[in-house]
Parts: sequence; C-alpha cells; structure tokens
Amino acid sequence: MNRVQKLFSRTLSTQTQKAVEFSVEHAVIGAGVVGLAIAQRLAREAPTLLVERNSRIGEEISSRNSEVLHAGIYYPKDSWKTKSCIKGRKMMYDVCQRYNIPHKKIGKWIFAKTEDEIEHLHKIKANGDSLDVPLHFIPRSLIKSSEPNLLAIEVLESPETGIVDSHEFMRFLEHRFLENNGDIAFQTPVHSIEPKGTGGYIVQTESCTFEATSIVNSAGLFADKIASMVLKDKMPDSYKLKYCKGHYFGYTGKSLVNRLTYPVPEKNLTGLGVHTTLDLAGHMRLGPDTKYVDDPYDLNVPENLVDNFYEKARRYLPSIQKDKLYPDYAGMRPKLSGPGEGFRDFLIVDENEKGFPGFVNLLGIESPGLTASLAIAELVAKILGYKELDTMP
Repeated sequence: MNRVQKLFSRTLSTQTQKAVEFSVEHAVIGAGVVGLAIAQRLAREAPTLLVERNSRIGEEISSRNSEVLHAGIYYPKDSWKTKSCIKGRKMMYDVCQRYNIPHKKIGKWIFAKTEDEIEHLHKIKANGDSLDVPLHFIPRSLIKSSEPNLLAIEVLESPETGIVDSHEFMRFLEHRFLENNGDIAFQTPVHSIEPKGTGGYIVQTESCTFEATSIVNSAGLFADKIASMVLKDKMPDSYKLKYCKGHYFGYTGKSLVNRLTYPVPEKNLTGLGVHTTLDLAGHMRLGPDTKYVDDPYDLNVPENLVDNFYEKARRYLPSIQKDKLYPDYAGMRPKLSGPGEGFRDFLIVDENEKGFPGFVNLLGIESPGLTASLAIAELVAKILGYKELDTMP
C-alpha cells in the first residue's frame, strides 16, 4: 500500500482537514467509464489520482445503460458526440479484441413503419454517408426472412453497431490505471476545490486534503456541482444538468429478434425510442424510455409501466407477450437539454480561458459516452499537453 492509499484508508471523518497531505499531477473526479478511461490515459504520463464518491467503480451512469457500441450516425457531423463516438468505437473494438473483453459486433436495424419514417431513414443514411460510416438498406424481401417477428416496411442496417460487457471493460480500465501506478480513492466525496495563486488546486474531500496541478471533472450526474466549486460566479447557466431517467424491461421468453432493433429516433434526439437490445447471453430487453426527474437517485422501475412498454413494443413486435415482461432496471442520464429542447453536444471544456488553467470540465456526457470513452480520454490528454493517440498501447 503506497502513501496515497494509506491516507485514504483512514476511517472517514467529517472534520475539516486543511493541511495538504500530498500532491499529484492529475486528479480525475468520477470513476465511471469515462473517468476511468481518462485516468488510465493520464497515468501513463504522470502521477494520477482517481477520486470516487462511491465504494467501487461504475456505480452510477456506467452500470445502468444498454451496453451498446454505437456507430455514430445520429448527431451533427462536427459535434463531439459524433467525432468521439466514431473514433471511440474503432478504439473500443480494437481494445476489446486485443484484450479479450467480451463484445460482439451484432449489428443494428433502424426500422420505419410509415412513409414519414422512411424519409427520416434516408436522412440518417445521408448523414452516415457523409461520415463514412457504413449503412445500407435491407431489401424488403429479406426483412421478414431475417427478422420474422419484426413489423417494418423499411430497414436501415448499421453493421458497425455492437454490444460490450461494460463491467468487464471498466475492470480492464481500472487494472490498466493501477498497473500504471495510479491511485483510487473510494468513498471520497469532494467538498471543495480552491485554485492556488501559484497554479494548481487544493482539493478538500471527506477524508483528506491534497494538491493537484490539474483537475478533470468527470463526475457524471454531479459534474455541474463540481464545476461550480471552481468556477463559482463564472459558471455559465448552460452547464446546469437535468436528470433524465430511462426504464428498462426484461423479457423472460426467447428473444424475438436476432440483432438490435431501433425505431427512428425521437424528436430533438432526447432518446432513441424504446428499442430492443440483446445482451451477450442473447437475452432481450426493452428500453429505455425518457422521463425527466428531479431526483438523480430515483432508480425504481414501477411495475405499472409495463402497459406502456408493451403497447410501444407490440407496434413492431406484435407477437410479444405482456406477461413475459418484467421490470429490470433504470438508468439516469445527465442532460444539458431540458424537455422539448434541441440537441446539446457533450461539453468538454478547457477552463483556462476563464482563468483556471489545468481545469477540464466534462458535462452532459450521456449516450454515446460508453462508446466515446477512449476518444474522450485522448481529447483530455491533448488539452493537458500530451500527444493524442488513435489506439491504446
């Protein structure tokens, strides 16, 4: 056990500790998949501490999603969501293959049931073409033979879409971080962050006070709270997060589909619609829906939602049986856009221009954050002065 680990292994106390007990080059706040990706990248360059409020990695957003590796076809061409998703997907497949992380390039069907939806499919296809992301229409004669339970009149296939065991991927990132002499402080909520006049930051947590030359805020659902500790009255209103809950229902019977099946996306890209996903064991799941809430800890799945999920699913899977649906889990997305508002991109901001050198904010990192995680890590490394890489060593 090294010096940092010993300091954080003490019994947690609520007493204020003002004396700086140690220093690191980089501190990353938040041990979700994006924070882990960033931490392991920075640890290759300099001493790095990963600070996490929970007792283990990936306890919030990262453990409650669809585990889909997205192709990067829905968002504006020059957005971070598109650029980091496309680069991140390529990096993810490479890493998963080289390090035997369970995954499968299962493919995705985006389907239309009306003429208006067909027009939307063609817009998605045009966007994919402009990004050099492979997409193609399935001949109508093959739709029924390939997916006999699916009711659709037109299908656009994304062969690059896949699924991954996100928990194994996060454990891999944690191992790589520790292998590079990184330190993790669990059960360590951050109470305050104060800039030093000579550069760097003093971070006071529930158990210790330390100094860091740079801080990366990857705190997910609470990233705006961390941002406000540093920026204070300089924090823009646009940094404020909204909580969007998504429910999932599992299916006890044999899967009715052979691949991921998605309706055309919702207006304003609030979500991708209640779609059908598969896990690596072949189990079928429906979700998520979208519901804005005030409480980020509200993760219950009301059983009475089954009627809504059943009605939505039976429009394209008419043979689905309601009594085989069961409440599975819920996830929470940190959105920058509110109900009915337009598209908002990831916020990945070097706060040097506001007078806070070495402070990097990541806000609104929702879907496709899992897919984009390794690319986001490279972008943060570049912001902090390191070479941006296209592959993980």
